[in-house]
Amino acid sequence: MTLTDAQISIVKSTAPVLKQHGEAITTVFYNDLITENPSLKNIFSLTSQATGAQPRALAHAVLAYATYIDNLSALSEAVARIAHKHVSLQVEPAQYAIVGQYLIQAIGKVLGDAATPEIVDAWTAAYGVLANVFIGVEGGMYEENEKKDHWKGWRKFRIAKKVEESSSISSFYLRPVDGATLPKYMPGQYVSVQVLVSQLGYLQSRQYSLSEAPKEGGMEEYRISVKREEGGTGAPGLVSNLLHGMQEGAEVEVSHPQGEFFLDPADASKEGVPAVLISVGVGATPMMAILKSLLQENVKRRPVSWIHASKSSSTQPFGEEVRRIVKENPEQVSAHVFLKTVAGTDQAGVHYDFADTRMDLTKLDGERDLHLADKRAEYYICGPETFMVETRKVLVGLGVDKSKVHLELFATGFVADE
Repeated sequence: MTLTDAQISIVKSTAPVLKQHGEAITTVFYNDLITENPSLKNIFSLTSQATGAQPRALAHAVLAYATYIDNLSALSEAVARIAHKHVSLQVEPAQYAIVGQYLIQAIGKVLGDAATPEIVDAWTAAYGVLANVFIGVEGGMYEENEKKDHWKGWRKFRIAKKVEESSSISSFYLRPVDGATLPKYMPGQYVSVQVLVSQLGYLQSRQYSLSEAPKEGGMEEYRISVKREEGGTGAPGLVSNLLHGMQEGAEVEVSHPQGEFFLDPADASKEGVPAVLISVGVGATPMMAILKSLLQENVKRRPVSWIHASKSSSTQPFGEEVRRIVKENPEQVSAHVFLKTVAGTDQAGVHYDFADTRMDLTKLDGERDLHLADKRAEYYICGPETFMVETRKVLVGLGVDKSKVHLELFATGFVADE
């Protein structure tokens, strides 16, 4: 399916209208879609619906699509990110037709007479093109997961071990109930974990970074590290609170590892290239997988800077583990910790390097800590979206090429300053 020049022109001309009414359209869309297709509650995040995050994300995505309808390559990174998330949620090709039907219906409801037959026709065609792009990309991922790793759909896992990493973060060691060996993943990737929300009567899924380095020859278990968020039904923390309430032996469902945010430790061309790992709070989880993968015997040696900020040492995950790694690998790894609040038992140079402050990269040595003099250096950032975008701006302002900065963006849709 291809778009005519007239259809492309119409879609691009509606961009200002979508900017004005996009969120209203997507709010109507989700309300109608889920009300009339309640089984989709098992796929869409209740929290994102309740907070309005999902309608906002879709509105931004639709606007970006209208803006770049004649240059879709500009959206390739966002398309890859969304496709990975769709595969982790087991989105099916047939569901695209349902979504398209309700999206076009919502455009008509919100715009009224302004939604002329020509506009409806153009957007119906445009959605069809985009749906086919996603179906094709995701189909390739599903096929690879099944053929290469013999993994199709959701698999039952058992919580083999539960370890407290901080006052609010616990690690869950997940083993497949079928006992089969687990495939290797790329450090930085995530899995979706699905649980039944009994008080609501349907399933909910969330994405959690794998926080342990992958191992050659298959693995017996995966490790995820989850922050217990404050909240409850319909609020942030719905699934994390359920997980924290589970004991060893409880079962959850897990999908195949996905994600375009990763570092390939086996890439021989990156030997000697510094890796700067920047995180806030629970954003340290994918960084642990990356850090530990770069210390394995079979990978090329790379200098690593671990830069982390937490509210306090009690909320900081992996503090002791990182200190041990630095002690054992002083010539390869350095660590720099910012704490917002310092306790009486915290020691400068041990538990923290900078006290009573948020992360401020300008306080670090540009050459030694940030490797600014080495234009090959790569920067990986994980934390709240605003933090990541602002930190990238700081790095670019310090002379780092934007293409060298990688963000872990769990958000659906398109991101500001992308």
